[in-house]
Amino acid sequence: MRFFNLFQQNLAIDLGTANTLIIQNGKVVVDEPSIVAINRKTEETIAVGYRAMQMHEKTHDNIHTVRPLRDGVIADFRAAEQMIKGMIEMIGNRRSFFTHLKMVICIPSGITEVEKRAVFESAARVDSKETYLIYEPMAAALGIGLDVEEPIGNMIVDIGGGTTEIAVIALSGIVCDQSIRTAGDEFTENIVNYMKRTHNILIGERTAEQIKINVGSALGQLDDPPADYAVNGRDLLNGIPRQITVTYQEIATALDESIVAIEEAIIRALETTPPELASDIYSTGLYLTGGGAMLRGLDKRLSMKTQLPVHVAEDPLTAVVRGTSKALSDTYRYRAILVPSSSVS
Repeated sequence: MRFFNLFQQNLAIDLGTANTLIIQNGKVVVDEPSIVAINRKTEETIAVGYRAMQMHEKTHDNIHTVRPLRDGVIADFRAAEQMIKGMIEMIGNRRSFFTHLKMVICIPSGITEVEKRAVFESAARVDSKETYLIYEPMAAALGIGLDVEEPIGNMIVDIGGGTTEIAVIALSGIVCDQSIRTAGDEFTENIVNYMKRTHNILIGERTAEQIKINVGSALGQLDDPPADYAVNGRDLLNGIPRQITVTYQEIATALDESIVAIEEAIIRALETTPPELASDIYSTGLYLTGGGAMLRGLDKRLSMKTQLPVHVAEDPLTAVVRGTSKALSDTYRYRAILVPSSSVS
């Protein structure tokens, strides 16, 4: 067995709408934006990840950038295949040495059978010989150290780029869940629209992302507020580049509607939770993971809404891929929470 393992490459992949992370041998070896740049004339992929992101919204007619995933699932099959292939190649030039590529890939809990098949097919196209899927909330629970096999209810709220995954987990299963397509990408879109509507200034996706990072907030009053943030964009009235300053209170206003949607989804999940598990959650509270968990004041706002303790995971951005890696390390033990390719017709 040990000799066989020398020729096996094991990869845990968080194939996210915004970012893709890959763990090999317990270490994050790839952490790149989920985007590819393609030559329109030749259809050749010319850049993947950060290099492609640097080109995003700055390309000429011969090059276009593509986000292969939308709302947590594969939207462009060919681009997804090229992205996965390119990111695996980033790990090193030793791929040809391995004869057996094994993957565990995390997916949204609300994914359809057709969407599952697309993930398996993408993995097969990059020569994976053994592929499993794991639902994001389950992976997040494993990643933050919860014992998912115990008869104890835990609620995970994983706010990614394309979806927010809410699940009550116990006994290696998802008891009840909500998967909504309101998450980090919608936050970014909210900011773009707010700047256009309120300040008559047009900004790009990358600028909106920086606003979210620097002054993003779920609350209009913070105990430790960030400094105001200077934003450059194009004036919609005269077309001239202009700079304005935005506050965290403005961004809280811009994001409010989307955060309400997440609050409502959490309440729906709680309403369908069996009483004994609800009793557990009253004691354990909610666990926030994903990039959205880093939004200032979100934990406090959700705690006020639910009257429950809310815990932000340590390193929430990598919680899902760490859990995926844990499942990969012992696929037999975690077979109850993994989806094998044979289960999808």
